[in-house]
Amino acid sequence: MEKNKTAEEYYAREHRYQSEIAHLRQFALQTEAVETCKWGMPVYTINNKNVFGICRFKEFFGIWFYNGALLSDPKKVLRNAQEGKTKAMRHWNFTSMEEIDEKGVKFYIEEAIANQKAGRVLAPAKPSKKVLVPALLLARIEADAKLKTAFESFSPYKQREFCEYIDQAKQETTKLRRLDKVAPMILEGIGLNDKYR
Repeated sequence: MEKNKTAEEYYAREHRYQSEIAHLRQFALQTEAVETCKWGMPVYTINNKNVFGICRFKEFFGIWFYNGALLSDPKKVLRNAQEGKTKAMRHWNFTSMEEIDEKGVKFYIEEAIANQKAGRVLAPAKPSKKVLVPALLLARIEADAKLKTAFESFSPYKQREFCEYIDQAKQETTKLRRLDKVAPMILEGIGLNDKYR
């Protein structure tokens, strides 16, 4: 999508869906959301937080809801932007003016605004802090109490470095060689990358 400096420029640019997105814009402008332009497209905010955007592409146009996963979606029209990757964003796409359900669009926009004002947002999932210990290392530390105690004294970050170092080897012989290399380091309390810190 081409980069534009303002929402006005975005809506003024000739495109096959120019009148359709202008129609959606009228619904947006009737709300208390503030029209801005981010990433080259119109984005509507509440308290400087992104709520929804209006966009056009080659084959469709639509509305993107930044926390669309929290919308009730009574019409079952919202789609995940990237299944498996996108957690919160949802979009409602159209291919013609006739497809635009005015009451529905207004309802979804108002619900998105109400959610934002109430502080309802889908927080990004925090990465797990639990360290997954490879089977070879686990067997070795379970068989050696001193090694286990030494390993557990490291921070999760340093434990993860040892685990990834062993686990990233493709062949079992390489994994065993790496395990033999790090076992003395663990016993001495030396982190895998301490010499670089």
